[in-house]
Parts: sequence; C-alpha cells; structure tokens
Amino acid sequence: MIDILVAGGGPAGLAAAIRAAQAGLEAVVVEPRPAPVDKACGEGIMPGGLAALHRLGVRPAGHPLRGIRYTDGRRSAEAAFRGAYGLGVRRTELHAALHARAETLGVRIVEGKVREVRQGRDTVTAAGLTARWLIAADGLHSPLRRALGLDRPVPGPGRYGLRRHCRLAPWTDLVEVHWSPYGEAYVTPVGERLVGVALLSRDRRPYEDHLAAFPALAARLTGPDATPVRGAGPLRQRASAPRAGRVLLVGDAAGYTDALTGEGIALAVATASAAVDCLAAGRPEDYPARWTRATRRYRLLTQALLGAADRPGARRLVVATAHRAPALFRTAVRALQ
Repeated sequence: MIDILVAGGGPAGLAAAIRAAQAGLEAVVVEPRPAPVDKACGEGIMPGGLAALHRLGVRPAGHPLRGIRYTDGRRSAEAAFRGAYGLGVRRTELHAALHARAETLGVRIVEGKVREVRQGRDTVTAAGLTARWLIAADGLHSPLRRALGLDRPVPGPGRYGLRRHCRLAPWTDLVEVHWSPYGEAYVTPVGERLVGVALLSRDRRPYEDHLAAFPALAARLTGPDATPVRGAGPLRQRASAPRAGRVLLVGDAAGYTDALTGEGIALAVATASAAVDCLAAGRPEDYPARWTRATRRYRLLTQALLGAADRPGARRLVVATAHRAPALFRTAVRALQ
C-alpha cells in the first residue's frame, strides 16, 4: 500500500514527496510531463523559502539575492534581507534539483494525470493507484480542486503574468519591482548572464506593450531574448478548504492570492511539508489549521499590497511611501523572510 500519492510533480508535489521520504513514508508522484518543466514565474526565492529547500536537501544553482528594490522611475527604495540571502533560480533549474533529490530518496515518479479520485474509508484511488492519502499539488488552476467541489469564485477582474529572460549580466543583486500606473515589472537576476523580467497587470496585452510602460527598464534590457514569453493567470484562486476527506491540497492548488510578494516557492514547500507532517503524525485533521498558520502572513501582506495595486491613486503612493519611510519598507521586506 502506497502511503501518499501525489498528484502533480511541480515544486509543491516534489517537496511533498521528498518530505514524505524523509519521514519514512512511501510516496508516488503522478505527473504527465517530463522534467524539467518551465513555467511563468518571477523565479526569486526569498530567504525563508531557500532555507526550507535546504532542509529538504535541495540546493539549486542560481544568483544570490540581497534584498528588494521598489522604483517608479523617479523615486526608489531598497532594503536588504536580514542575515540571509535569497536566490534567483531558473524555474527549470529548481525543478531539476527537486526532481533529482526525489529520485535520490527513492520516490517513484510515474507518467500520468490524475483526473478522477475515488475515496474509501481508509484509502483513496486515482490514476490506477491506491494509497492511504492523496496530496493534490496540481497547480494554480487545479482540476482536483474543482472536482472535489472546493473551487470558489473570485470577484472582480483577474491579474495576469508574463515572463521572459534577457541574456545580459545582472546590474544588481536585488529583486527590482518597477511600478507603473498599469502594473508591475519584477526583475530577477537568475544567472551570471541571465535576467528574468516578469510583468503583472490586469490588462491582457502583449509583452512588449506592457514593457513599454517601463521605459527606464526597457532601455536596460540590451541583450537578446533568451527565452520565449510565458504567461499565467488569472492569478487569484480560492478554495473553500485545503482538505476534503483523504485529499490534502498544497501549494497553488490550495489557493493563491498574487505574486506581488514573491513567496510562491516558500508557500509550496511550507504547505507541502505541513501536509506530510500531519499525515506522518496520524493527525490529518490538523492540516487546515496548519495551512492557515503557514499562509496567514503571506495572505495579509499580499492583500494589503494588492489593495494598493488595485487603485491607481494608491499605486502612485506605494514607492513614494517606501522612499519616505525606509524603516517601514525595511520591516515589510524582512517580513518576507
């Protein structure tokens, strides 16, 4: 009997499988795509997320990140992380590192897709496999979240992200967040000669049209494009609960607010580890409360920033406030750790 069946072999699913193996449980991952898989994301891992990856024995290569800078083209504010560095990591590098670590620990990864779940009193069956528990880590638009009746509508227009890489040497060891009246640009150094630029907005327009709203940034991107444009969205997703019977939702599948604070990987690892720890302890009923505690700070901080991002007048004040109150901005940045 498999202890834990994991639906989805992305960062959250692989983190769950690795944590299960560390706890002495047998985990099997079901994933339709071969590794590594590229996806649209900002690729900046905050210090807390990096420490969580290290606890799993995962040490991807990347570019050290000292802190965060906000700028609107006229003013800027920056703050360093306290006592630790983050890491800019190509999504493919991160996925490959997680995949290799899982295989080293004996995790079985099978090709397939979980489309239907049948739950019994003591087991759950999906993709032709039977296990004691199922961890749903099938991403932002989780089919399992919908199939289990946990999907909840999100009011208002959605936000969308586009990401591309430029082949040039990074000019900073900070994650730069460029603000305009229409959206944000997240610049992350991910290699010696590779910079990722992710654009977030409620407007669905081509990448070049969005980039034109950041003329100072566009002028810096003098190298050739290194990757095609990838997109994601709408970003906001809601679940009524992170558990349904013998199924536990982790990572983006359990709900997602926005990419504003760059904590996606940290939350993926934190929720995956919490789910496995509850199962290992024989306390699955504890997971909803553990999920709430693990994600509360992220949800509160992201909602506050998103509230400003939703109002054109307030958007203009974000960088101005950070510039005039550096101690407040430093406290907010260090809360990401």
